[in-house]
Amino acid sequence: MFGGWSKKPQGRADTPLVAAVRAEMPGADEDTVRIVAAIAGLLGQIAYADQRFADSEEARIRLELGGIQGLAPGGADAICRVLRAHIAVVAAVESPWHARALRDLADRDLRLQLLDVLVDVAAADDEICLAETNALRTTAKALGLDQDDYNRAQARHRDKLRVLR
Repeated sequence: MFGGWSKKPQGRADTPLVAAVRAEMPGADEDTVRIVAAIAGLLGQIAYADQRFADSEEARIRLELGGIQGLAPGGADAICRVLRAHIAVVAAVESPWHARALRDLADRDLRLQLLDVLVDVAAADDEICLAETNALRTTAKALGLDQDDYNRAQARHRDKLRVLR
């Protein structure tokens, strides 16, 4: 009944998101693919924290992904299509894998930059709701960052925090 279970989580390297990043970054090494997939996954997770994947949030994700060196033309669009098609799984199931990959492979400066972008995505629809705030705090901690790092990142969008309205 429980056959096929192992101590090592299965499927991480074969997720649709990782496959899309690999296809859109020809020649990239596996660590780079993991980092970009992890960034895209966490961006999607935060966008969907309120159970909506708003067009404005997707546009912000597309803009941020478009700035990644080595991503093929149209790569951000392809990754966003995968995010939209698989957002519930990316947000609920895969997010711990993405945070762990970034904690293991990315330096602190990159993780801090990503936290800023995550807050920007949450604010893209002009409001940061409680669910997004909670997801951002949890993600910051999972990335090995602290409450001060989160406070600094969200201070730029303080006017959009629903809890303060």
